[in-house]
Formats: sequence, C-alpha cells, structure tokens
Amino acid sequence: MTLLVAAVIVHDAAAGRVALLRRGENARFAPGKWDLPSGKSEPGEPVSGTAVRELREETGLLVEPGSLEVVHVVHGAWGVEAPGGFLTVVFATRAWEGELENREPGKHARVRWFATDDLPADFVPSTGSALRGYLSGGPRLTLRGWH
Repeated sequence: MTLLVAAVIVHDAAAGRVALLRRGENARFAPGKWDLPSGKSEPGEPVSGTAVRELREETGLLVEPGSLEVVHVVHGAWGVEAPGGFLTVVFATRAWEGELENREPGKHARVRWFATDDLPADFVPSTGSALRGYLSGGPRLTLRGWH
C-alpha cells in the first residue's frame, strides 16, 4: 500500500524566506536533516487536511485549506516507513497566522526561517528537490527509487 504524505512550503515572499524544520537525531527517517513540515495522512482525511493539521502540529502556523496550492508531487518506490512506496503532495502557501515555533521538540530538533537564497545543504532529498523546483519554477515531479 502506498503511504500518502502532505508537505507544506510556507513562503514568506516579501521577506524572501521559507519555514523549515530539522528532524531529530532519533528520527526513523532522515535523522538530523532539514525538511519541510510534513506528515502522513490519516484514514478518511483529505490530503489538504493533512497539510493543515501537520503544519499546525509541528510549527504552530495556521493555514486555511483554500490558501494551499499544489506545487509538487514526490513519488517514491519505497521508504523507511513506507515499504510499499509513498506519494507526497507538496503544497505552498503565502498566507498563514501565528508565530513559527517547534511544537514537537521530541521529534524535531529545531524550526526556523531560511532565506530562499541560502537553504541548508543537509536537506531530505525528496522534499529538497520539491522546494528547489518550487522556488526556481522547475520540475513539479520527483521520482525516487524507480528504475
């Protein structure tokens, strides 16, 4: 079964920055790497609802589902927590409420704003390619682990 995931690019275009989080050192997937706020969809939950929920749970930022735009899709053949593969729908928003904070310090080492022209190198590859594609107007699809 394919795991459905939502990720959110919170883009403060006026300040030229995006909100990112550093995965904790004990994370099962990509420990210590920077990532977009993201998480698994729950049964019966639309992927846009997953995006809204995970962003709030992880960062404290509140977004309306209508402010989300699908900007990228990542399709992985397999994953650490998804032996049957995963599909990540990457949304972007330029409208939110609240202050960025680490709401899950047991899972994430840190959350912070990064300048869009100075992103960290140690990024989760799939969401990193999605973010770079979004910022550059480049590809909107990333395939991972397919032959």
